[in-house]
Amino acid sequence: MNDSHSSDLPFDLPPSLTSASVELSRDAWGQLAFTDANGQRHDNVIPIRAFPITDSNRHLSICDGRGAELAYCEDMAHLADDVRRMIEDDLARRDFIPNIERIVRISSGLSPEWTVETDRGQTTFVIETEENVRRLGRHQATITDTHGMRYLIRDLRALDAPSRRMLERFL
Repeated sequence: MNDSHSSDLPFDLPPSLTSASVELSRDAWGQLAFTDANGQRHDNVIPIRAFPITDSNRHLSICDGRGAELAYCEDMAHLADDVRRMIEDDLARRDFIPNIERIVRISSGLSPEWTVETDRGQTTFVIETEENVRRLGRHQATITDTHGMRYLIRDLRALDAPSRRMLERFL
């Protein structure tokens, strides 16, 4: 799919990050800055993924501090390497979704306490209800603890058998 826009739309779309007329850079403090096609610089911009878990490398927007979209990217694979690295570095600093690799223990009770091993180490958290464990597609799941922290299981099939058995009652 190309980056040209249809002029049949009743509104203007933001420019594509793959356009040669726009630029993404870092300022002296390491924050992202965006220069639009008119040469106007926007400091402290943030990349925002439309689908951060299920399609993290597609449909990304560059937004200003008020949330207004300045540019978009349909697929990060089409970006220049340096631009893609800047965006990925910024997203990695802001997005904190630990990936559960093994479930060590789940207590019984109304608000079960989970002990899990993640890609960032072992942790313990409590969920309010079974509804805080949600399947995403066929092979992924998210778990949200009582503090609103989300955990991701990227591939249910990759969990060991005891972990899958403990998780079964929630899915």
